[in-house]
Amino acid sequence: MNRNRWLLVLALVLVVGGGIGTWMYVGGDAPEEVSLSNESRDSPGSFDGNFEGTWTIDTQTGSLEEGTSTYAGYRIREEFAGVGTNTAVGRTQDASGELTIDGTTISAVSVEVDMTTLRSDRDMRDNALRTRGLETGRFPTTNFELTEPITVDGEPTSGDTINETATGDLTIHGVTKRVQIPIQAKWTGQQIEIAASHEVALADYNIEPPTTARVRSIAETGTLELHLLFTKA
Repeated sequence: MNRNRWLLVLALVLVVGGGIGTWMYVGGDAPEEVSLSNESRDSPGSFDGNFEGTWTIDTQTGSLEEGTSTYAGYRIREEFAGVGTNTAVGRTQDASGELTIDGTTISAVSVEVDMTTLRSDRDMRDNALRTRGLETGRFPTTNFELTEPITVDGEPTSGDTINETATGDLTIHGVTKRVQIPIQAKWTGQQIEIAASHEVALADYNIEPPTTARVRSIAETGTLELHLLFTKA
């Protein structure tokens, strides 16, 4: 093998070999943490003035890039040799579910997230999660079911933030746990907007962090993020 050809092969080995160790974890600036938006938005249809009844998750309004649409996802810290730490964030707009209001009580909440459509800043990371870590190929959905009603003080006023705790059953990676999730909610004038984040210990849900020879560690806990827009059914 002549010298030039040998150098080409060596370069390919270094690129491919190094990439295997780092492509899952190296990313750019992470999106902002989940929060309520700062402005009201229009939604399909019109509100009839009656908060009681069933509200459904709306995936048609807002922007995922700006964090103003319905979305769900994860946030977790990674550390790898020679590079440092990175915050990996994956999100999907494929969430469905309902919220039921009786008087001033939220009596039921049901949310299902399609984990197979999670997207981060790296396609290879997303593809890897189908068979490792979250194993979305085996466990395609994450679910939350409210188990205790939430009572608020009167009907909401547009723009005012309500802070509550949602107690319910959270299913991730085929494992169900009873959890308490702090939530923020507000009435935007047409929709109920909810923002929530919940720290998840990977071991509690039998999730094995997907590491490689180049990856020093994955945090033992990650964050589940939810930003949900509900429109009156």
